[in-house]
Amino acid sequence: MTRARYQQISLDDTPYYHCVSRCVRRAYLCGDDPVSGQNFNHRRQWLVTRIKQLSAQFAIDVCAYAIMSNHYHLVLFVNQDKVRNWSDAEVIRHWTALFPRNAAIIETLRNNAKSRKAQKQLVQQVQLWRERLADISWFMRCLNESVARKANKEDDCKGRFWEGRFKSQALLDEKALVTCMAYVDLNPIRAGMSDSLDSSDFTSIQERLINHAKKVKNRSYRQHRLLTRRGAKHLLGRQSRGKPSSLKPLSELSSVRENAFPFSQRSYFELLETTSKALSLFKEESARAIHILEEKQSVLQAIGISAESWIKSVTHFHRHYGPAAGAESSLVEFHNSQIRAGIDYKYPHKWIRGVHSARLLYGT
Repeated sequence: MTRARYQQISLDDTPYYHCVSRCVRRAYLCGDDPVSGQNFNHRRQWLVTRIKQLSAQFAIDVCAYAIMSNHYHLVLFVNQDKVRNWSDAEVIRHWTALFPRNAAIIETLRNNAKSRKAQKQLVQQVQLWRERLADISWFMRCLNESVARKANKEDDCKGRFWEGRFKSQALLDEKALVTCMAYVDLNPIRAGMSDSLDSSDFTSIQERLINHAKKVKNRSYRQHRLLTRRGAKHLLGRQSRGKPSSLKPLSELSSVRENAFPFSQRSYFELLETTSKALSLFKEESARAIHILEEKQSVLQAIGISAESWIKSVTHFHRHYGPAAGAESSLVEFHNSQIRAGIDYKYPHKWIRGVHSARLLYGT
């Protein structure tokens, strides 16, 4: 049975969430549609541009993304401290940048500033917008609706473009956060759409590599080639009007328990590079793939994951968990927190989804 969104998102437990939206039936978000024969690659840029525009206005940072043929993945961080520190004027500016017509509401209330009722309504309106600017549901609504409208206009049709509401998954600890980010970044390689991180167009890992290459003075041949890659021109050319946001830097990522992120940018790049090579071998030569990953065992030890568990996690992350992902202790704590919040489970003390997977992957 479908759960209400407030039962799936609890910012008291974690600010990190993995979100997925998929197109309805055979509709193609991007790539070559085998049914119609049309190419929809240009829609990838629609999504990336819109994601950055929304992140610049919402108090929500993008940690990772991957735009696939008929769905996309996002790893989001809800920055509650940022939205709390915004003044009322800043809240109004951010909201009206998204919904310009709402500026008329503020103008009307200010014109009636002598009225106590208008003053009270102004305070309530700003508070409502402040809450929405830190709401993942509103972020995803603004993203999906705009893309659906453009796609339907292009296809000259009406009706649903997305199969339903987006799926959200709470990332409860650094193990879940790191493995989910890697799972998202490696999606095109795992799906056979690309064979390297550099050629994984419309992914956050490619964007991070490009941003890093731009800052390097003595660039390697690989970095020069990346900065002239045709498939990455949306990251290399002039940005769209307005001030788009950038990805949340790895150095600014904190774990759910308010500890420092266990990886540096360099070690994260190296780990994903090694993992991409291991993924190409895993189906036919699993032992060799794990041996390749064991070279990065010191990096994986920082979050307490073995090479075998790591490759299983980044290959089938979506199969191992439900509404929340993390180690067993994190899942139990999240479950108990949901019960204390008044969420009614049919069998609250008998079964917690994902615990068995957590034991298999992380040995906890």
